[in-house]
Amino acid sequence: MPFFPPPQAILEVFVEDYARLADSVWHSLRLLAGGYALGALAGFTLGVAVGWSQSVGYWVHPVLRFVGPLPATAWLPLAFFVFPSSGSASTFLVALATGFPVTVLTWSGIAGVNKAYYDVARTLGAREGFLILRVAIPAALPHVFVGLFMGLGSSFAVLVVAEMLGVKAGLGWYLQWAQGWAAYANMYAALAVMALACSGLITLLFRLRDRLLSWQKGLVQW
Repeated sequence: MPFFPPPQAILEVFVEDYARLADSVWHSLRLLAGGYALGALAGFTLGVAVGWSQSVGYWVHPVLRFVGPLPATAWLPLAFFVFPSSGSASTFLVALATGFPVTVLTWSGIAGVNKAYYDVARTLGAREGFLILRVAIPAALPHVFVGLFMGLGSSFAVLVVAEMLGVKAGLGWYLQWAQGWAAYANMYAALAVMALACSGLITLLFRLRDRLLSWQKGLVQW
């Protein structure tokens, strides 16, 4: 019975412990937003560079093949040793979990653009900057959004683990605290909040995708 509280006990958590739970949600979202934005920006920039330039790909590709497959949680001991605070270390881990899929999918999208598009643009007098910004990147956006979706799921998993180990606030910390006090109703309430938060963020990302890729609206449903 203690491991499976009744539904009313879980609802009581939202009434009696809403302050601590809301504070944990705020800290988690702030940490996730910072790490995800940094990872997405770095992954997108690196993916465009690797997909467009053979010289960049020559040097970066081996590093990606060596570092990328490692799960971000494997870097936990090193990150908490190198970075000055647990918050900055957690931000780095979230960014790392986001950056790899975004890099690979952006690289794949840029490399897979039809060469005829470039030939037509060059015939009309387009320079290299125009080819990158107005031809390659728009054509690769479907792949970029796939990487963003994958990065969001990975970053959320890393976020919870990082908060359990080194951060003094957040949903991961709240889960650890509830488990330590055998407050399983609080634990299930935190899990419900996590599910709603992750689902809501994915929904927002789908809305952004449908707006930017209007020709693919409704192709993938959420």
